[in-house]
Amino acid sequence: MSNSISKNLQPEVRRVRLAPSHPLEVFTDAGKAVDRLIEIFEDNTAFLRSQFQNLLEGKEITERVRAYYPQVRIVTDSHIRLDSRLSYGFVSGPGTHASTITRPDLFRNYLCTQLSLLMKNHDVPIQVGDSEMPIPLHFAFYDGTHVEGGAAAANLDRPLADIFDLPDLTVMDDSIANGTYEPSDGIMPLASFTAPRVDYSLHRLQHYTATAAEHFQNYVLFTNYQFYIDEFCRMSQELLANPDSGYEAFVSPGNLVTRAGDCEPCSGTEPAKLPQMPAYHLKRADGSGITMINIGVGPSNAKTITDHVAVLRPHVWLMLGHCAGLRNSQTLGDYVLAHGYVRDDNVLNQDLPVWVPIPPLAEVQVALEDAVAEITGIDGYDLKRVMRTGTVVSLDNRNWELWDQPELVKRFSQSRAIALDMESATIAANGFRFRVPYGTLLCISDKPLHGELKLPGMATDFYKRQVAQHLEIGIRAMEKMRDMTAERLHSRKLRSFAETAFQ
Repeated sequence: MSNSISKNLQPEVRRVRLAPSHPLEVFTDAGKAVDRLIEIFEDNTAFLRSQFQNLLEGKEITERVRAYYPQVRIVTDSHIRLDSRLSYGFVSGPGTHASTITRPDLFRNYLCTQLSLLMKNHDVPIQVGDSEMPIPLHFAFYDGTHVEGGAAAANLDRPLADIFDLPDLTVMDDSIANGTYEPSDGIMPLASFTAPRVDYSLHRLQHYTATAAEHFQNYVLFTNYQFYIDEFCRMSQELLANPDSGYEAFVSPGNLVTRAGDCEPCSGTEPAKLPQMPAYHLKRADGSGITMINIGVGPSNAKTITDHVAVLRPHVWLMLGHCAGLRNSQTLGDYVLAHGYVRDDNVLNQDLPVWVPIPPLAEVQVALEDAVAEITGIDGYDLKRVMRTGTVVSLDNRNWELWDQPELVKRFSQSRAIALDMESATIAANGFRFRVPYGTLLCISDKPLHGELKLPGMATDFYKRQVAQHLEIGIRAMEKMRDMTAERLHSRKLRSFAETAFQ
């Protein structure tokens, strides 16, 4: 009797309806390997979408439904690599290395480059097939809006979690990028992010910027003022009108796409209101154009957007914004090229300890300094008249002026700081954390410690005079870095002892 009761209390083991399997296959051609990744991903997400549609149409589904992300895998037995100058494109040592992949169609060029380098450096093939990581139903829909709305409209009598895999935060953390990941199965990651972590950010980018991930370019500008965005829109139209510029389209929130030579958008829908951090994209065919995002004010926004842009693996990001000058010798309108940061922003303390130095990157620093000289027409020793290089303090309190002034002055003096803002250290630190080259060029808009506060009349005149030149410098610096090879721009300063292979 007791045995029968015990059996009745055992949980029912439900069957799982799996997408058709894709066993690991060996490839020696990167392009064909990526084509296979695209095929597997499309097959598996289409399976989930079709099963969800069946559910909405009232068809009974008694099993659990599951499909897996594709994976790429490499197995090596040697420490040898062909090119030791590279900061990426090789695994850290012998063993099995693998990563789950999402949206291989979106990342096709990137994946082809990474896989080609791996095979070249280690002289071994690549393996492609299904992984063991389920695809959450929400991520089978690229814009993420179909699932909840469709389920609500269908008045389902069962929770979606009883049928489909839903997003799982335990596989979306940043332990790989933070250098704290320890594999339980001995398989080391090839990339800094898991496929669900990438999918999460792709959806958040659409939410925060009102533009799709496909429009983001490899050279990213961040700003904290709409004035810069307005000027970027104007300059973009001028560049699009120049047939020698190489730019082919301009995209604004709502995925409004205006092609070179056109006066009106050819696609997209203008949003009823701007998103929290609107993005604008001056596109080139190979993705080497410029994206500019108004992140607003504060380190929290700066961390949020860089957390998500990082999964796109841009070649560089720069902060262009305003700051408070801390030296009496500075003048409103002077530029500050950051070569160090005091991190009083506090938003990254759990991910990147404050004792970790954030080094200046020579390639970025030189490109910015050369761009300032070129656009202002001042170079050599005279450049010191309009630009200072030094330490920038980033705070998390906009009303820092109301703090104890003697204590502030002492701290700023001890750090040798020359300027203060709220975002630059966060953007640089997250660039360091995610292995994205970074830089900061600020413009002094006030000097609170010296009695020059940002007042309405003064600020208006300043913005009209300085924003256009500052942005022109930023764009010119990006173009200079675009002319470098990616191998040169991605500094080995950003890589640790045992790194992931992907850039």
